[in-house]
Amino acid sequence: MTELSVRELPLFPLPEVVLFPQEVLPLHIFESRYRIMLKTVLESDSRFGVIRLDTKTKKIAEVGCCAQIIKHQTSDDGRSNIVTIGQQRFRVLDITREAPFSTALVSWIDDEPVEDQDGLLKLSDTVLSALKDVVSLSGKLNDSETFLPEGVPQIPRELSFWIAAHLGGPAADEQQQLLELKNTGSRLEREFEMLDHTRRQLAARTALKDTFSNADQINN
Repeated sequence: MTELSVRELPLFPLPEVVLFPQEVLPLHIFESRYRIMLKTVLESDSRFGVIRLDTKTKKIAEVGCCAQIIKHQTSDDGRSNIVTIGQQRFRVLDITREAPFSTALVSWIDDEPVEDQDGLLKLSDTVLSALKDVVSLSGKLNDSETFLPEGVPQIPRELSFWIAAHLGGPAADEQQQLLELKNTGSRLEREFEMLDHTRRQLAARTALKDTFSNADQINN
């Protein structure tokens, strides 16, 4: 089905949360305004916009990700637990309503067409290799054998979103920047920089750990 390029979408601002396409996001709905939003959404197409709320500026981001409700359960007190999955990204054009919940006129955005498919696939393989190294070195530091989870995407665009969604630590600023990029190659290049930096740090820590371990063995 062809998507209209512009539509009105209910917004659900979340503090320092960035949703990416194909990522699962469980939510607990308890505020009255979002209970109303949920009821409205379920009566239409079960979709709303998840958008990052900056806790410092108290402003929402310009780009968010549409969430599709795939499971919901409402208790007797009106609270609901829902499970959503990220779909298209969108850009906020105009806030059309602020009460009882916010809605906005949004336009869908997607990555630019790929001109060098072979180059992108090579870059994707390089990023995936760096990711595997980071996971392996992390496991070695913690004295445990660690592997990537099953189902890591192999398609460059989907891989770039998966990596962005699984950045460790307080990474909301970086995640938001990656969400807003409209070039798959640029997103993968930025992720490789981060992964390679982490890989080098982990390799140095692992070498240091091995040195001390060998020294202890000699002394004993």
